[in-house]
Amino acid sequence: MLRFMPVGDSMTIGSAGEHTWRYRMWQHLRDTYGGPFAVVGPRETLHDKATDAPTSYEYADPDFPSAHLAGWGEGWLHMAPLIGEAVRTCRANVLLVSLGLIDLGFYTNAEQTAENARDFIAAAREANPRVRMVVLPVLRNVRVEEDTDFAAQVTRFNELLAKVVADLDEPRSPLLLASPPESYDFTIDTYDGTHPNASGEHKIAEAFAEAMYQAWGWGQTYEAGTD
Repeated sequence: MLRFMPVGDSMTIGSAGEHTWRYRMWQHLRDTYGGPFAVVGPRETLHDKATDAPTSYEYADPDFPSAHLAGWGEGWLHMAPLIGEAVRTCRANVLLVSLGLIDLGFYTNAEQTAENARDFIAAAREANPRVRMVVLPVLRNVRVEEDTDFAAQVTRFNELLAKVVADLDEPRSPLLLASPPESYDFTIDTYDGTHPNASGEHKIAEAFAEAMYQAWGWGQTYEAGTD
């Protein structure tokens, strides 16, 4: 059985009152995968902006498997030391990873971030040598308009991430680089220039879904439906 673990930063954990792209992804798998699957992870909560802590269970629709490994302000730097234990204890065999924006914004440059991505992949494989990973490049946010150095770091990291995936991909443990959603626009698909609104959630889920469908034949083409 496939056991999917969403891994990410604030765009993945989401905050109180949101559906999250994790919910959209689960809906898609439920409707199209055609076989047993589970969503796993050591965490379940949303971020509560009022307390600045991951303590909220106030999902827009709480009736879905909300497990994940995501955190507000956490990136490759933070997840690399955690992923091995999470994969082992949750028996995850498919990782859906959206990380990097917070690293580049606050912690590490593009080259350092790429090294942390390599460490993450190595730790996940040590825990499960047959784990599959789908990795989403960093999506541009409002800061790229204000900070040319940051914009250059995002571009550079995405180039390095593509190389990491190409270098480390192997048949036993496939690595898949998802394509950024073509129509994703942080002026339209986020509520604050960074965090996805409903349309952004659908587009992020679509990026993961289309990558798995095209590469592995899982599910079907993504249909967003209406909100």
